[in-house]
Amino acid sequence: MAGPQKRPKHVPERTCIVCRQKKPKWEMLRIVRTPQGTLEIDNRGKKAGRGAYLCRTLDCWESGLTKKRLEHALKTEISSEQRAELFEYGRALLITGKDGVRHPELHREGACE
Repeated sequence: MAGPQKRPKHVPERTCIVCRQKKPKWEMLRIVRTPQGTLEIDNRGKKAGRGAYLCRTLDCWESGLTKKRLEHALKTEISSEQRAELFEYGRALLITGKDGVRHPELHREGACE
């Protein structure tokens, strides 16, 4: 007789607001509108406020900002200054990654499809 089966560990999944693909939470980038109305990048996924998740691909990042999908998901207007800051943050993060190493696989066309 075998012992009781262990249940697989629960992996929280989130959906990208651009490509609608589900991925584990830690593979996504979360942008949050705080209760004070500011936009912030939430690296840990714990900040209070309304959040939206994006894939770590340049296509999803740019589409989310240019096609106003991020504005719709966060239910707020994004100023041109905030948009420019988010573009720069996204490009820097997506090019180098959190570990400081270049990740070309994150930039392939259709990587999130």
